[in-house]
Amino acid sequence: MLQTPSGGARDGAAAADSGLMSIGTVLNALRDEFPEVTISKIRFLESEGLIEPQRTPSGYRKFSPEDVERLGHVLRMQRDHYLPLKVIREHLDAMERGEAVALPLVGRQRDGETLPDSFEAPTAARIGRAELLVAAEIGERELEEWESYGLIAPLPDGAYDAETVTVAALVVELGRFGIEPRHLRVMKAAADREAGLVDQVVAPLRRHRNPQTRAHAEARTKELAGLTVKLHAALVQTALGVRLP
Repeated sequence: MLQTPSGGARDGAAAADSGLMSIGTVLNALRDEFPEVTISKIRFLESEGLIEPQRTPSGYRKFSPEDVERLGHVLRMQRDHYLPLKVIREHLDAMERGEAVALPLVGRQRDGETLPDSFEAPTAARIGRAELLVAAEIGERELEEWESYGLIAPLPDGAYDAETVTVAALVVELGRFGIEPRHLRVMKAAADREAGLVDQVVAPLRRHRNPQTRAHAEARTKELAGLTVKLHAALVQTALGVRLP
């Protein structure tokens, strides 16, 4: 009796006939130029909307040659220019629309040019104390309380990271549900531990003598931060048995 192929085998045969590739095949195709690429990296780029592979009826990802080419562009812009994913996505989308868009040069230049020894990754946007109070719509007393719990902390020069505005807004929003700043210390401690884990991974890159490698640490930090945030959110949702839109 002839055996009927399983769903995965049928999907694989159909994909081969159509010229589509599995994620493993794509990984092998990219490895020569990008030896550090992983399946989780490809899945992460998909989750960020950089690529949209097809799905078989069984749920397997199948990549077209155009998908692989786009992946190569994404990885190249990360490696050579240290661009954030949002900028890369906007640039590729503009290219697909036929628009002529100049690529921002943040890191290493093309044609073998190297970064000067003084090159440093772009610093984060900053905001003054008075601006933070206005943007977050809070008073000095509230800010001092949050600082005492470690939820918000100024930079060495007295300014604040611009993302602090988001933190302040979320603290206010949680307060409307009766969750006080002192209750949030456990979340701050968890965030610090997650940040410490990421820092352990990128620390060797930051200490490297090659300025290009040090600059690459910035892109790697952002990628790992995005993954840890997604994992944290998924764990909280799982623990509470809810699904956010």
